[in-house]
Amino acid sequence: MRPARGLAAAALVFALAAASAAEPAHPWVTLPAPLPQPQTYFTNLKDGDRIETPFVLKFGLSRSGLAAITKDVRDTGHHHLLVNRELPLDFTQPLPFNDQYRHFGKGQMEAVLDFKPGTYTLRLLLADHRHIPFFIYSKPMTVTVTAKNDKLDVKTLVKPGIELLSPRQGEALSVPFRVQFHASGLNVSHTDIADAGVGHFRLVAQTKGGAVERIAFANGATEGWLKPPPGDYTLKLELVSNAPGGAVMASGAPVAVKVLAR
Repeated sequence: MRPARGLAAAALVFALAAASAAEPAHPWVTLPAPLPQPQTYFTNLKDGDRIETPFVLKFGLSRSGLAAITKDVRDTGHHHLLVNRELPLDFTQPLPFNDQYRHFGKGQMEAVLDFKPGTYTLRLLLADHRHIPFFIYSKPMTVTVTAKNDKLDVKTLVKPGIELLSPRQGEALSVPFRVQFHASGLNVSHTDIADAGVGHFRLVAQTKGGAVERIAFANGATEGWLKPPPGDYTLKLELVSNAPGGAVMASGAPVAVKVLAR
């Protein structure tokens, strides 16, 4: 009954996404109604798109967290990109390692596609530290590669940094609203993975009056739902190291938003 455990616990884990072992959940953290199922998804590509490669494909994850595979961390996982493959028939067996099952066991949130011209079906699947999948996956997405630029250095496509994907600059928001994060060239993990090479997201919200709230997504979550009081806020995303000391590894651009009264 392992997959059922993962799904049942996901709501509790996500509701506590802003908690660490030493602090309670932030009062702004909430869940939407109706409650969506945990899922993976693509944040910068949709079914039917036409692209040129190399292309940086970005991953999203709802109601669960990321963790590197260095040890077992309950109710977290890491991404796998399935290329022209259906979901596995047996969810109790580890996923294979080959070009059709691409593993991202460091807590990565993106992949550089290097496909030749043609049509490809892509799907994301979350699995644990042993590469045994959860029932947390994306819908299949079919894309067409129209050209491949072999002269382009793929290293130039990935610049380490983080981004607040939503909300956007200037948005007027009703509560609860969704916040979505992305890390490029950096790895994200639950704080139980206390390594210098990984971090967790923290959202800093400052009011016009200068009051500051810090919301740590300690379980490796890459999105959340918030219900702050009405007002004008500046939101700034940080990636905080999981190593002792908790240094800020990266900061995103500030985003100004207005939270509307109900």
